Amino acid sequence: MSFTAPKGSYDILPPDSSTFLAVRDALSRPARLAGYEYIETPIFEDTGLFARGVGESTEVVSKEMYTFDDKGGRSLTLRPEGTAGVMRAVIEHKLYAGQLPVKLWYAGPNFRYERPQAGRYRHFTQVGAEAVGVDDPMLDAEVVALAWDGYRTLGLRGFRLLLTSLGDETCRPPYRALLQSFLSNLDLDADTRRRAEINPLRVLDDKRPQVRAQLDGAPVMVDHLCSECAEHYDGVRTGLAAIGVEWEETPQLVRGLDYYMRTTFEFVHSGLGAQSAIGGGGRYDGLSAAIGGPDLTGIGWALGVDRTLLALRAEGVAVPAGPRVQVYGVPLGTTAAARLFALTAALRAAGVPADMAYGSRGLKGAMKAADRSGAAYAVVLGDRDIEAGTAQLKDLRSGDQVAVPLDALIATIQEKLT
Repeated sequence: MSFTAPKGSYDILPPDSSTFLAVRDALSRPARLAGYEYIETPIFEDTGLFARGVGESTEVVSKEMYTFDDKGGRSLTLRPEGTAGVMRAVIEHKLYAGQLPVKLWYAGPNFRYERPQAGRYRHFTQVGAEAVGVDDPMLDAEVVALAWDGYRTLGLRGFRLLLTSLGDETCRPPYRALLQSFLSNLDLDADTRRRAEINPLRVLDDKRPQVRAQLDGAPVMVDHLCSECAEHYDGVRTGLAAIGVEWEETPQLVRGLDYYMRTTFEFVHSGLGAQSAIGGGGRYDGLSAAIGGPDLTGIGWALGVDRTLLALRAEGVAVPAGPRVQVYGVPLGTTAAARLFALTAALRAAGVPADMAYGSRGLKGAMKAADRSGAAYAVVLGDRDIEAGTAQLKDLRSGDQVAVPLDALIATIQEKLT
């Protein structure tokens, strides 16, 4: 019996895996430059964390979570998103007792039971960043800009930033009542009406044409902000404009998680069809209290590595991933193999990515392996070379080959690679 990856999941394989890592690292680099520190949380958490934090009215919680009981009878769930787990860790370890804001970044897989299609998987990887403990519109602008910078430095140009404000506990309740009144006059199915009772904003996020056609003229939160939320939103836009980040006002923007409030944003790409979102986030000031912590503010984002790769391909943007190795050893005989084995280890210790041929390949087979490795140089060593105290250094791009003294080989290679 043979096995395949579960439906909706995938394997990340070489040589594409080097590009995957390059994209993941590029998306996190702006956050690292801004003082965000790495955090890693468990892939599974108490189910209640997501039910209370993400929101029971969301499809993520009601339909898409991978939930199971462990051997102790505890209900656990594979994480469908990263923010709730990060906030749980901030609360549990009292990270908020130190310098604020707490700035954290992370990367890893998430899991949602969705209908697999291009750009939508049941297992997907995201890079995330969170800033916790300070309510400042300039901090919001920083967080948004870090995501913008990640995409731009990768060479993406066909993405757009959608931006709005979803208000707070002061202005949301009267707006909620106004929206529910509007929705009550529409021709909606029973499930959608129940959703409107729990969280009417969820209906604005409904993608079905028969629902969207009825939403023209629906009241939007940004038109009903209280003075403090309006001032905060103005501050965010002022900060973004100051550093040249462009955005589109999108009053009907609703993210798929219930904890968002005030600043809310999404990055979309024109080359991905229906699954156009490549990342997004927002402010979640009520999340900490909802999961039993102190009243902490927070803002963050999650950027899809998988979706970003699709966007790069749609634009024809190549991501330099670098060669897997730069030097490849080709031994001719067992004595030479032992010497090359030690030389390969010395090259790695000197910071030069190096590999060598293993097994009895012969010269022709070993040179083919050297070409396939992507290395810039091959070191060919045989018994006669050892007797002469030299090795043959071959440039795999030009085909030029020279004899180099063994005691000068590492320095010569380093010089040629600089």
